[in-house]
Amino acid sequence: MKTAIVLLFAALSAQSQPLTPATLRSTAHDFYAWRQTNYPVGASDQGMHAYDDRLTDYSAKAITERRAYVRALLDRIHATDAKQWSKDDRLDFILFRAQIERTEFGDRVLRVEETNPLTYVNDASNAIFSLLKKEYAPPRTRALAAASRMEAMPAMLAQARANLQQPVRLYAQLAIDSARGIDSLFATADTLATDLTPAEKTRLASARTKAAKAFADYASWLEAGLPKMAEWKAMGEAQYDWYLHHALLLPLDSKELAMLGQTELARYRALEALLPDPSLADPDPKRAASIPADQKAFLRAYQNRQDEMIRFLREKKLVTLPPDLGPFLIRQLPEAFKPTAPGGFMNAPGLYEKDPSGFYFIPTYNPASRNFYIRAAIEDPRPILGHEGIPGHFLQISISNHLANEIRREHGDNVFAEGWALYTEEMLMRTGLYPPDSAASGQILRLSRYRAARIGVDVNLHTGRWTFEQAVQYFMEAGGLDREAAEGEAAGAAADPTQKISYMTGKWQIMRLLGKYRDRQGAAYRLGAFHDQLLSYGTLPLAAIEWLMFDDASSLDAATKQ
Repeated sequence: MKTAIVLLFAALSAQSQPLTPATLRSTAHDFYAWRQTNYPVGASDQGMHAYDDRLTDYSAKAITERRAYVRALLDRIHATDAKQWSKDDRLDFILFRAQIERTEFGDRVLRVEETNPLTYVNDASNAIFSLLKKEYAPPRTRALAAASRMEAMPAMLAQARANLQQPVRLYAQLAIDSARGIDSLFATADTLATDLTPAEKTRLASARTKAAKAFADYASWLEAGLPKMAEWKAMGEAQYDWYLHHALLLPLDSKELAMLGQTELARYRALEALLPDPSLADPDPKRAASIPADQKAFLRAYQNRQDEMIRFLREKKLVTLPPDLGPFLIRQLPEAFKPTAPGGFMNAPGLYEKDPSGFYFIPTYNPASRNFYIRAAIEDPRPILGHEGIPGHFLQISISNHLANEIRREHGDNVFAEGWALYTEEMLMRTGLYPPDSAASGQILRLSRYRAARIGVDVNLHTGRWTFEQAVQYFMEAGGLDREAAEGEAAGAAADPTQKISYMTGKWQIMRLLGKYRDRQGAAYRLGAFHDQLLSYGTLPLAAIEWLMFDDASSLDAATKQ
């Protein structure tokens, strides 16, 4: 008994001690392992399949314990003085601190378990989707995991009803739409059932039926409660600025961001106006050389253009494609994801999986649609394809996943990720992939224009300056989007604070670094070398990359000293 008490005391004592460079890395490793066990759906999504039969525990006890763990870890970080550590150790400390600050902010400010009904729908959608998207195990293994997860969904939704003490009407409306489309995703689990025994098939079917009913009931429950739900409320300028500096390590505050958005919006609206035919910036399928006959042809048109883009990158030596880079595939967007991802989304190789392939999930094909993304994809899919695939997200994340440094490999900075993808759109245009004054060039100007508009929407929504309808109108009038796309964009901005600032903010930071790099290299300058070095650091905040690339910590200091 004495030995057990001594060991327990030693463990508790170690947890309260300030970090050292060595314990920083072991503590970070333990945190990532803790996150995998506490968020099993996220682990599956990233290719770690030890907990594929589980859902997140949303009981009040589990939520309280998770928040306490993160708070205790952050207290230990705040008790650590890393100023005298080596440069690499200090940077890893700053990055890990930002990761925990980001998590704690969600617990303290966003509190999605109590406010956002979509949290539970998303967890269920990803719970099944993460088992289906790749053949990481035999179909039978994945089918049984899907059955286990669907069996647990009614209980999870009971926890959701207990937790949602302050549901927000906007989030509930998104959740209702997603919940009512989720059975089409559940149905795809039947494709895994070929090797199941009759009893196992019955179990899978029963689990799906009960899960689908639970979500239909959840949607009806939310709908009945809509009149009494709270209106969406901004977090306010102080909280927003805190997150920019402490979680994202940005050297800008909300006012500076808003000015950046206005500046870039003015630039790209003017560049559209300077086109010989400004209507080229508004995608029009009627101008396409050929219009896909159906969904299958639409998917094939996307896939065929990727090879063309890869040849261009290699001929121009614009970026080095690693020999272990996997294939990038095009898939149809599941119904459950349409309300918050009207333009589709990219799914890169997970951090922990061996399969290097990635996917881009595109919307359901409709040649008569007014959806910006569908119109753009019919006329010329290359700008969006380059953003999502090669040289954009898929390439960047594939490289980042192979970093040896665990803290940096795990970071996943969204500003750099989206900034890089947006930067590559214009980079490909300016290096000659598209003919001058073509529809593709016009599309790139419009894409940059509405990404600039995203900054204004995100900043003004979350600092409380605009209503949701003002955000929709701004996307339509300033960003040039149709109403369907504008409503989806505004909903995404409200549901995911700071995500929408990432694109143009990151692109602007990359352009700063490119100018500094060109000046430093002089006659030895080569654009492809800049790209290779930039991507070699992983998906880190660009202020951190500026320190690594130029030994200039001024941007990082501007963020961390706030």
